[in-house]
Amino acid sequence: MKVAERVAIVTGGGGGIGGALAAALVEAGAKVVVADLDADAAAAVAEAINAAHPGAAVGRGGDVSDTDTIRELIALAQEHYGPVDFYFANAGITGAPGLPGEADWDLAIDVNLRSHIRAAQLLIPDWVRRGEGYFVSTASAAGLLTQLGAATYSVTKHAAVGFAEWLNITYGDQGVRVSCLCPMGVNTKLLYAGEESGDPLGDLATRAVTTAGAVLEPADVAAEVLAAIDDERFLILPHPVVLEMFRHKAGDYDRWLRGMRRYQRGLLDSEVS
Repeated sequence: MKVAERVAIVTGGGGGIGGALAAALVEAGAKVVVADLDADAAAAVAEAINAAHPGAAVGRGGDVSDTDTIRELIALAQEHYGPVDFYFANAGITGAPGLPGEADWDLAIDVNLRSHIRAAQLLIPDWVRRGEGYFVSTASAAGLLTQLGAATYSVTKHAAVGFAEWLNITYGDQGVRVSCLCPMGVNTKLLYAGEESGDPLGDLATRAVTTAGAVLEPADVAAEVLAAIDDERFLILPHPVVLEMFRHKAGDYDRWLRGMRRYQRGLLDSEVS
């Protein structure tokens, strides 16, 4: 599905992958609503886009795990550009390190999973009627493998992958396209949140990713996403090594678990030394 002359909403668009996606979409000819919990960041991204492409982007602050906020974003896109064709469920949080309490689980589930569910509930019926629409879920390699040090991140990203799969299977024959982005390390604030948390498990979470492979720039990831959309490819893996790791996991789950425990011990031992 081509993005030119289409209308998109990008959540978590105030920087990182979301900001790069918004810019790449406009470069490819789309109009974009940039949404972020940080209203100033969303406005700054939209302003930078509009400097080169006047009127191509609108920034809006809000909690995109809230149904009313999502509804407002859809209405804003409709008001400025027309019906929404693409929804990039990109907003995410790392969550508290370790095995945290109920409040941390609720927040992670809301942001990393329910925000996708709530957006789909609002968009899918209209897309089915129109016979087209595209939902792009930003999950993580953690959703295919795991995330050392961070249970909430790992579990909710697995759930995000599962929800994207379900959407693809259920509505794919009705014109709704679904892709799921599963990168490893990307040079964003989110990657280094654990390292800056002051918690040893948070530091472990960051180092587990930064030592596992290359840390990509958001613009490179955005380019990979647009290429995958053009091909209507479900699984988007900017780090090809993730597919190899995923195959190893599926081929011998117990061996993979033992290997992950060794990797964790090695990271913890290096921290002590």
